[in-house]
Amino acid sequence: MLVGHYGPAFAARAVFRRIPLWVLFVAVQWMDVVWSILVLLGIEKVRIVPGFTEGSPLDLYYMPYTHSLPGSLVLAGILGAIVSAFYRTRRLVVFAVVAAAVFSHWLLDLIVHVPDLMLYDHVKVGFGLWRHVAFSLPLELVLLAAGAWLYAKCVPARPGGNAWLGIFVAAMVALQVWVNFGPPPASPAAAAQTALLAYGLLALLAGLVDLSRIKA
Repeated sequence: MLVGHYGPAFAARAVFRRIPLWVLFVAVQWMDVVWSILVLLGIEKVRIVPGFTEGSPLDLYYMPYTHSLPGSLVLAGILGAIVSAFYRTRRLVVFAVVAAAVFSHWLLDLIVHVPDLMLYDHVKVGFGLWRHVAFSLPLELVLLAAGAWLYAKCVPARPGGNAWLGIFVAAMVALQVWVNFGPPPASPAAAAQTALLAYGLLALLAGLVDLSRIKA
């Protein structure tokens, strides 16, 4: 899952305004950020297999540190602690919101991944919706649209703010279509590097979109 992960980020920003949107964009992809780094370091493994599933060519056969259930909980706690350390009040709430945003990634991955998410030892789970892009793609877009709608409704916009949000969401939809139907990555390293670039760029753009809203 790619852009569907950002639905919870938009929703969290709408409900709890103290955390900037760009931070929540990082949070919902934190597991994949660390995964990309570990792939580049040769610690976690992935194979590029065109047609592996309709929704993704990635055979994510070894990622016990970032996408196991225990690993995801640890990563949620780490980022929650880092972000909450920058707040003087309501740190526990900030911690909970960021940690929940991080863990939402694992829950949504559970829906689309084939069984490659480790629960413990060698027990892996995944409902495999990526096998059917006719179902996985609409799910991504519905999650994104629902979160963006809630954000637009609950966070007042400056003049032109909703237009910028609409352009941003449309660009994210185009990115998802490209990921689903474009050429596969050339190598695991290329996949990891592209992912890091995309996550950084989307977080930056989310920060700019957030500037077009009125601070609560």
